[in-house]
Amino acid sequence: MMKMLPFFQSGPIGVRNGSEGCIDANRQLENPSASVAEQVSACLEPSGDEIWSRYQQKMNERPEAACRPSRTSSITSNGSCTSAGDSPEKGKKGIKGILTSALKKMKKTKPPSVKQVMDLLEEHKLCDAAQYLIVLEKSLSSKSEEGLSTSQQDVESLYEVLKHKVFSTLKDSLLLAKTNPELLQQAVEALNEQEKEDQNYTSENPPDQNMQLRPRKWKELWIATIKETVEARMKDTSRTPKTENLSTLGQNLLHMGKTMKEDLTIVVKYIKELYPPEFNVFSTYAEFYHNYFASQAKKNAESYLEDKDIYLLLSWVHNIYPKDMRKDRVLAEELEKVKLGSLLPSSLRKELENKYLDSEEATIKNVLSKCLDKEIQTWKEDEEPEKLNGHFQSLLAIFVIQSIHSGQMRAKDISVAVGEELSCRLWQELPAFLRSYKDAFEDFKERSKKQRYYKPILIASINNCWNFRDYAEENMADKNENRAIVLSTLSNIENSGFEVLLQQLFAQLKPIYKKFTENKWDSSNEIMNEIIKTTSTHISDFRTLKDPLYQAIMEKIHTRLVKEYIVRLLKRKFRLKNPAQQQNLAQNISKNAADLEAFCTSNGSQATWLNLALPKLAEIIRLQDLGAIKIEVATFAMTYPDICKRHLEAFLYIKANLTHSELKSILGYLADRTASTSCRAPLFSNINLS
Repeated sequence: MMKMLPFFQSGPIGVRNGSEGCIDANRQLENPSASVAEQVSACLEPSGDEIWSRYQQKMNERPEAACRPSRTSSITSNGSCTSAGDSPEKGKKGIKGILTSALKKMKKTKPPSVKQVMDLLEEHKLCDAAQYLIVLEKSLSSKSEEGLSTSQQDVESLYEVLKHKVFSTLKDSLLLAKTNPELLQQAVEALNEQEKEDQNYTSENPPDQNMQLRPRKWKELWIATIKETVEARMKDTSRTPKTENLSTLGQNLLHMGKTMKEDLTIVVKYIKELYPPEFNVFSTYAEFYHNYFASQAKKNAESYLEDKDIYLLLSWVHNIYPKDMRKDRVLAEELEKVKLGSLLPSSLRKELENKYLDSEEATIKNVLSKCLDKEIQTWKEDEEPEKLNGHFQSLLAIFVIQSIHSGQMRAKDISVAVGEELSCRLWQELPAFLRSYKDAFEDFKERSKKQRYYKPILIASINNCWNFRDYAEENMADKNENRAIVLSTLSNIENSGFEVLLQQLFAQLKPIYKKFTENKWDSSNEIMNEIIKTTSTHISDFRTLKDPLYQAIMEKIHTRLVKEYIVRLLKRKFRLKNPAQQQNLAQNISKNAADLEAFCTSNGSQATWLNLALPKLAEIIRLQDLGAIKIEVATFAMTYPDICKRHLEAFLYIKANLTHSELKSILGYLADRTASTSCRAPLFSNINLS
C-alpha cells in the first residue's frame, strides 16, 4: 500500500515537503515490472529545505520549467500544455474535446506513461501533469484495458504527488505571487483542470454511491487551504513590529488589519488574474480574512476589557476598519462587491458602546469635580489672578470646556452617533456642574469679603461665565432645554457678581442724586458732573472684565444712572407753575441727559434704548399745549411700555399749571391700557413709588 503523502507540511517558502524525493525515484521507473505505487511508497520524505534546494537546482538546470501555459490549456498530440486556441484538432477546442479525441484514438495512440507524468511533476509542469493524469484516468475506465501497464493504484499514487505539489504551492500563494508567479500559475491551472473534469464527470454520469474517485473536489480543498493560510497569517503576530504604548489587544488589531490590507492588495494585483472568474478568488480571500477578524473582535468584546481597549476596539469597528481598510484606493471597488459587513453584531456593538459611554461620562464628571475643587482651593489662597489681554482669568472654564470637548471628539472619532450620544449626556451634566459652581461662588462671595484680592477673584470668576456662555451658545442647540438652564445659571452668577462690584458705586451715588431735589434742580449740571466723576473712578477696575461682560456691567450702570435720575423727578418734592420755570427745568434735564449719554457711550455702554427717556420727559415738561402733551405721552409709553399711570401722575406733579381735568385727560390714555412689565429692557417696572 502506498504511503500517504502529507498535503500541508511547513516549508520555508514555495512548494512544501513530501513530493520531491518521490520525483527523484523516477530514475527507478525504467523497470516496467514495478508499479508506480510501489516505487512512490518507497520514497523517503526529505526535509523542506532539501526539497527547496533540489527544486532550485533543477529549475536552474531546466529553464523550460518556467514556461507559463494559458489557464485554458489542453493536451496536444505531442503531450505539451498549450492554449486551446492553438489546438491542432480543428473544431475540437478545450480539454473535453481533446480527451474525447484521445479516447477515440486510444487503439492507435499509446496513453502517457507514468514516467512522463513524473517527469512533468519534476519539472513543475503541474498543468501538463494534471492533464496527462486525466488521460490516464480515462484510459483505465475504458472497456478494454488489455496491454495497459498502468494500474488504478499507480494513477492514484501520482494524483497524491500532484495534489501535494499543487496545494503546497497554493498554500504559499501570497508569497509566490510576486517571487514565482509561473509556479503559482501552474498550480492554479492544474486545480482548474481537475475542477473541469469533475464538472464533466458529474454532467455525464449519474450519481454513484460506490464511486470514490470522481468528483475529486479539489475546489473544496482549495477553499479549505485558503482558509488555513489566512488564519495562519492572521495568528502570526510576530510578522508585525511592536508599537510602543499599544496594548496586546491594540497590537493584535493592528496586526490583523495590516495583514488583511496587505494580503488582499496582493490578491487584487497578482493572484486574482491567475484564476478563472468563477473561482471568485478575491471574495474567497476577503471573506476568510473578515470572518477571522470578526471572530477575534467578537471574542474580545465578550471578555473583560480596559476602558482604553473598549475605545480602541470600537474605533476599529466603526472607523478604522470600514474607512482605512475597505475604502483603500486599490481595494475599494472589490470590497464593495463583497459587502463584508461589520466586525461586531449590532447587539454586541451597542453593548460595548454603552460601556464606553458610561465609563467616559463618569470619567469626565470626575474630572469636572476635581477642576471645581482646585478652583475653590485657588480662591482660598488669596492670590491675584493672572491676566490675559488685560482681563483677569481663571483656568476653570478652560479645563472644563477642554475636558468636555475632548470627550466629545473622542466619541465622535468612533462614530457620529456615539459622539452625539455622549454630547447629550454631557449636556445634562453641565447644568449640574454649573449649579455647583454657582453655590461655591456664592459661598466665596459671602465669606471672603476681607481678602486682599476679593474683587479680582470675583472678576476672574465672572469671566469664566463668558467662556461657558460662548461655548454653550455655539455648541448646544437652541431647542435643547439644558442650554436654557446653562445660560440662566450663568446669568445668575454674572448678576450676582455685578451686584457686589457695583454695590460700593451705587452706595456713593445715592446721596449725590438727592441733591437734585434738595437744590430744586438749580445746580443740576454740577451734580451730574459729580455723578460722572464718581462713576469714572470705579469703572476703571471693571475693564479687567472680558469685553462682553464689561459692556454688560456698563449697561447696568447706564440703566442705574438714568433710573435714579427719573426717581428724583418722581419724588413730588417741588411744583412749577410758571411755564418759564418748566422751560428752564426741561433745558437742565436735556443737558444732563446729553452729558450722561456721552459719558456712558464713550465708556462702552450699548444701551441706546435709554437715550430717549430723559429727553422725552424734558419735552413733556416743556410743552404747554394739552394736545401736544398727550401725543408726547403716547409716544413715550410706546417707547417705554412698562410705565404705568402712577409713574406718569407722579411725574406730572411737576407741572402745577395743569388743571384737574387736563391731568385726568392725560392720565386717561394710560388708564385704557395696561403697562407692560415683560418688555425686553424694563425701566419703570423697577421703580417703586412710596
